[in-house]
Amino acid sequence: MGRPQGAPATLTSLSTEDIGLEVSNLGKTYARSASAPPLFRNLNFTVGRSDRLAILGRNGQGKSTMIKILGGALAPTEGRVNWRMTNSWPIGFSGAFQGSLTGVDNVRFLARIYERDFKELMGLVDGFAELGSKMTMPVKHYSSGMRARLAFGLSLAIDFDCYLIDELVAVGDARFQRKCNEELFERRAQRAFVMASHDMRTVGRVCDRALIIEGGRAKMFTDIHEAIDIYTWLRAA
Repeated sequence: MGRPQGAPATLTSLSTEDIGLEVSNLGKTYARSASAPPLFRNLNFTVGRSDRLAILGRNGQGKSTMIKILGGALAPTEGRVNWRMTNSWPIGFSGAFQGSLTGVDNVRFLARIYERDFKELMGLVDGFAELGSKMTMPVKHYSSGMRARLAFGLSLAIDFDCYLIDELVAVGDARFQRKCNEELFERRAQRAFVMASHDMRTVGRVCDRALIIEGGRAKMFTDIHEAIDIYTWLRAA
């Protein structure tokens, strides 16, 4: 097969009740000039309540932008994102916390936003991030690894129907990386995922569909292995 074409990419096999996310005519343009080409446009797809969708594309095609738009961290230029299930912010997204606050205060803020018991939430975040006394330090003084641990801990402390993942970063040692994978892909095996990644081994293992973005257009693949083959071909071209 050749490059993905511009036909709307939609999971048509889903019933209305099964649809957890509906994306309609989505587009994003960064340049201010009206003649500037869009990063992507007219993207249409749905995600079911138990789907594991991979967003694939070469660097610069808009994968991370797509995840940020779905998570509400970035506004689209055009189109609509309609969530019918609860969704996370992008897993590990540093924008999930405030740098001048301590790790503890960030957990307290999250507890208020999601109306959760602070002590319970603190136990979950601290137990996962394994930062110990560093939780009392302002986050802006954390190393990049510590910030990533806190971001993962905050992201996974709240249960969502769908998790957004932007290139699952290898954080910490092998033991901690296994812990991240177990939390996401085993303990949350019945939850939906939308994941942008270059790691085809993980994509092939945990995803069942893929949306490939190329040249501002997109195509949906219901065969994940076919999608991986096409994406591999695009990267090599």
